[in-house]
Amino acid sequence: MTNVPNPNVVDADTLTGDLRPLRRTAFALGSNLGDRLEFLQAAVDTLTDSSEIVAVAVSPVYESEPVDAPSDSPKFLNAVLVVDTTLSPRSLMERAQSTESAYGRTRDVPNGPRTLDIDVLAVGDVTADDEDLRVPHPRLAERAFVLIPWADVDPEFRIPGLGRVLDLSSAVDATGVRRLEESLEFPA
Repeated sequence: MTNVPNPNVVDADTLTGDLRPLRRTAFALGSNLGDRLEFLQAAVDTLTDSSEIVAVAVSPVYESEPVDAPSDSPKFLNAVLVVDTTLSPRSLMERAQSTESAYGRTRDVPNGPRTLDIDVLAVGDVTADDEDLRVPHPRLAERAFVLIPWADVDPEFRIPGLGRVLDLSSAVDATGVRRLEESLEFPA
């Protein structure tokens, strides 16, 4: 019997022969300190600077009120980055956290102001429920600042256990979430 490659699977590691599927993935991007737009663009550029991550779409930029944050927190700029990737949810989370750190993210105050906040929202139909990693993101169905930008670029994405992004975005209260004229550059 010959070993015929599956055309629906991407060979992510030709040295070891490990085959991993290509999965549609969404990241939530947020910033409420410093040059917020510059930090969001840096997140897009850094996250997609890998042969294992292919940019699909980046949403318009929205401004939103902080959620569960100290009362003196500045407003956030938010966007959603949609990619196709062969990376695991854990690898994506580690990449997100290293990107946050590279741009000055500190975790001194829980839910405090931050230069950059990156969450892995969903990774295809994969679910994970570890102590430090939950996919899909546990509060995404409650977050207009995530669902509204996501619906702009990938409304038909089906979140495991929750349904379509479009349906979820229609059900959240969008008060305090405002689309801006500014936009992020799509990675080349």
